[in-house]
This record gives sequence, C-alpha cells and structure tokens, in this order.
Amino acid sequence: MVKDLQSLLSVNSKGMKKSQIRELLKLTSDPEIISFAGGLPAADTFPVKELTDIINDVMAKEAHLALQYGATEGDTLLRTLLVERYKKQGLNISLENLIITTASQQALDLIGKVFVDRGDKVIVGLPSYLGGLGAFGSYGAEMIGIPLDEEGMDVKKLKKALQEMKDNGEKPKFIYIIPDFQNPSGITMSEQRRLNIIAIAKEYDVLIVEDSPYRELRFEGEEVKTLYALDNTEQVLTLGTFSKIFAPGFRIGWVIGNPDILDKIVMAKQSTDLCTPPFAQRIVARYLEKGLLDTTIESIKIKYAEKRDVMLKAFEEYMPPQVEWTSPEGGLFLFLTLPENMDTAELFLEAIKEKVAYVVGNAFYCDGGGKNTMRINFSYSSKEMNIEGVKRLAKVIKNHL
Repeated sequence: MVKDLQSLLSVNSKGMKKSQIRELLKLTSDPEIISFAGGLPAADTFPVKELTDIINDVMAKEAHLALQYGATEGDTLLRTLLVERYKKQGLNISLENLIITTASQQALDLIGKVFVDRGDKVIVGLPSYLGGLGAFGSYGAEMIGIPLDEEGMDVKKLKKALQEMKDNGEKPKFIYIIPDFQNPSGITMSEQRRLNIIAIAKEYDVLIVEDSPYRELRFEGEEVKTLYALDNTEQVLTLGTFSKIFAPGFRIGWVIGNPDILDKIVMAKQSTDLCTPPFAQRIVARYLEKGLLDTTIESIKIKYAEKRDVMLKAFEEYMPPQVEWTSPEGGLFLFLTLPENMDTAELFLEAIKEKVAYVVGNAFYCDGGGKNTMRINFSYSSKEMNIEGVKRLAKVIKNHL
C-alpha cells in the first residue's frame, strides 16, 4: 500500500461523502430491528412467477441479444415502449428524447458529470433527496437550498435566489426538483406551482431536472402533469426508474430530454459502464410489452395505501402532540418534525436500542438544517410491524421531551 494515499486522490474523490442512509442501514442489519430507514419496496410486490416465465422465454428465444453488449442509449424495444407510455401522459417525445441508464441514481451522477464544475451552484429543495445531493456534491456543486411549503418549492424564495445570483453575475446549472410525493417530505407539488417554476426557469434561462421515480404510485387525489408535459419546450430533463414501481434489482432508469443534452449524457455514460445490462433491459421490455406493469402498479398502490393508512393512524394514537408529520398522497415516505430543541441524530442510537430505525432529517438538508426531523418509510415493513415500530419510536421521542 502506498504511504501517502491522500496525495494521490483527486479533488472530486476528496469531496465525496458516504451515504448516510447506506451507513445507517449497516446498523439495522439486526433482524429484530423494525427499519423505517431504507427506501425499500415490499418484497411481496415483486412479480416472481411472471418474471420467471419471461426470463425463460428470453433465454430460449433472444439469448443472442440479451447476453451481448448493447447500445449505450439502451434497448430500442424498451425505449420505444417507454416513449409510448409517456405519450399517453401528455409528453411530446420520440425515441431521440429518451435514453436508458443504470437506474436513476446513475442518471443523477451523469447529470453532475456533464453539467457541474467545482464551485458551480445547483438549486435544490430544503429538504431534498440525499442521492441527488450526493451525486451533485461529488462533482463540487455548491447547493443552494430553497424551502418547501405545502405546495412544493417556495417560488418567491426561488426567484429571489435567482435574482441575487444574476446580480452577482452568476447562474445555477439547474434546479433539482422531486415534484411527486417528494423524497423525503412526501409533498406533491401543485400544478400551478409547477407552472410558476417553469416560468421562472424560462425567465432566468435555467434548466430544470425533474426526478420522478414513483409518480405512478398515487393512492388518492388528482394526478398532476409532469413538469416536462407542462413545459414541452425541452427546458426540463425528466428522470424515471423501475426501482420503486417494479423491482430495484433490475437497476434500470431513464432520462427524457433534449437530444443535444442526452447526447452529452450518453458520452459520459460510455466511459462509465458502456451500457446498462441488456439482459435486464430485454426482460423488462417484454414485461412491459405484455401489459403486466400496470397490473403490478395497481397491486403495489393498494398495499402501500393500506400501510400508509395504518402508520398514520398509529401516529395519531401513539405520538405525543408536539410531533407533526406529513400525509402523502402516494409514494413511500413521510416526514416527521419534532420540537426544534430536539436532534434526531442524538435520538438515533436510542431508537436502535429500542429496535427501530429511521433516517435523520439533516441528511436531506444541504444547509445543515432539519436536525429535528426524520424520514420514515412505510412501504417495506408489514402493517403490523409499522404499528409496532411507531410504538417504539414514540417511546423514544417521549423519553426526550
């Protein structure tokens, strides 16, 4: 081993930070711990039998394609099926507007790689998805946090931040938004708020990165159009994934956007992994082609809605009155806010002793705030474990009030 490793490391690698969620998950390996920490889909939603049949069929008829290298842009059949699916959602796109990535996390990293130089500013929500913050931060981005209200990112504060940058001769590389059942808050951005943000982005000539990994997991309320559909001028890059609506083990995501931008992302991807595994892409394509995905999504929605409702009822019953929480219309997460003098990082080890886990909220705040918040996942554990986990968590919180 070299004596002075630090002298060999790149500036980017020195700025990298371990994912707090991944590190926390190491502490939750005890099977007795009820974990609300990960963003894990429930294993009983995976369509094992249907996939077994499709895998056997692909191996029997298309092994020469599925086991070979593929195009960096992705499997043409899968891309075509996704384009058709999005057209039904109001997006005016063609095959040249969509590429496949190795899940949406790779898309976030490639966007950072393509757009961000050290010191560049990126606008994010307060709070915002930890994976996005980590991806952009690894390339040296300076995150500018804009608080959320009940409709999403605060447009007045967004415009103020953009104007201050303009006055200083600066411009952010993009605005990063999770509009549907936001991770971690669970908030869904209203259509009017989306239109307002699009208008502001056009006024200041800023790209919008729309991360929408599970917008189809809506349990209640009216569906809201994507920012891409509302804009339709390619001011928006939209990210999607099969991880939450199908199975995360396939690691398949996609980016929708202007072909010139996608061309740069493809170049960046070629030096990263050449192509997303063709085997996994072809299996998912055949699953989509058979019309099975919609059935899977409907089944997931029923199960997750029940789990969310059970958890919300348990909060009402067991949490002290000083605790507040969001009530998401879909997705996998909700957000707890404790009294301002409390620190969920300090509570975490005690929670582990009580055999329950969560993600500390300040991991989602680029400004170091949110110390009195926590993210809770309701999709993974059973309904019974959700209730028991809330009881244990309420006990820990009450002990510190």
